[in-house]
Amino acid sequence: MKKKDSLTKKDKQDWKNFLEDTSRVLDKDQNYQIKSSNRRFRFDLHGLTLDEANEKVREIVKSCSEKNFREILLITGKGIHSNQENVYRSSDFSKLKFSVPEFINSDSEISKLILSIDNPSQKEGGEGALLIKLRKL
Repeated sequence: MKKKDSLTKKDKQDWKNFLEDTSRVLDKDQNYQIKSSNRRFRFDLHGLTLDEANEKVREIVKSCSEKNFREILLITGKGIHSNQENVYRSSDFSKLKFSVPEFINSDSEISKLILSIDNPSQKEGGEGALLIKLRKL
């Protein structure tokens, strides 16, 4: 195929019309917001005490359910950096990985909103995270 040496007036006009008509160009930002807004909410619980984390989880589950999110990814950490010898004796240091699901199951207000609690894939946090799937209301 041989390259054109110069552009014709028609070519220039076609190009100008193409650039001015944005109806055929997808708005990538809008598509991303639509996909992410109804799919998954992500929150990191690192640095929160057990009581703070439980209260935040209650708030997140209620809010996400109202906003029709399908999943919540909670980053809990693995509890390996705690300075306490027995992390279950302290109210300030606890393994959120295990205490958050127990809290959810014991709170009837939010447990009815939840379909399942699982470990996400390794890429999404694995053992240091929880994937909460919400019921459709």
